[in-house]
Amino acid sequence: MPLHSVQRLSPTAVLGLWYLTETPAELWLDLPQREAYEVLVPAPADASRQAQWLAGRRLVHALSKKVSSLLPDDLLVQNDTTGCPRLVGTAQGLVVSLSHSGVWVAAVLALGGRVGVDVEIIRDKAQRLASKFLGTEEWTDAQSITLAAPHTASAHYTLLWSAKETLYKLAGQRGIIFKNQLLLSYFAPQESGEIPATLILNGVQTRHRVCYLQPAPGYVLTYCHEPAS
Repeated sequence: MPLHSVQRLSPTAVLGLWYLTETPAELWLDLPQREAYEVLVPAPADASRQAQWLAGRRLVHALSKKVSSLLPDDLLVQNDTTGCPRLVGTAQGLVVSLSHSGVWVAAVLALGGRVGVDVEIIRDKAQRLASKFLGTEEWTDAQSITLAAPHTASAHYTLLWSAKETLYKLAGQRGIIFKNQLLLSYFAPQESGEIPATLILNGVQTRHRVCYLQPAPGYVLTYCHEPAS
């Protein structure tokens, strides 16, 4: 079972990483609630995507034991009306966010509050699409950073995209315009750190901090956990 790492974010929240090496058949073997999950597998999923999907469920079940010792046997990961994963069953108050890319699957699980997580393979696609998801000031900041270190451009723009994905998941609403409603402030990029962010919903601005790190060469990971107030 390649549960790669578990990082405690707070007394009631954990971040987990799964390094995917198994086939779908291998992942099915020890998955709780197998019959319930068999009807939830996305129909068009090929073997690779099915393995990512299954590993995400395996990861959530593994992390649930780190968060609470009183979880019921009927715990199940389903998608809500926005397409985001949620936990159903008789357990109350658990929130989850999932992401997968390449060989990595990431999840944040918490008792209450809001969570978001995103993992991405570093590639130049984010830089090519920057004008579609970055606001004017964000793009200016990104250009000033990457002009000084051109070899970091793909990684930096991928990180910006990932941070906005995490903020989008934290918001939990469809129809958000990334370049207008998910705003990232200037930060000095390092191997790991925090990005100040602003979320604008229904005319109301809220401040957030998106954490980031590199789980392995060629990947970036962003996450956010905000406990219930």
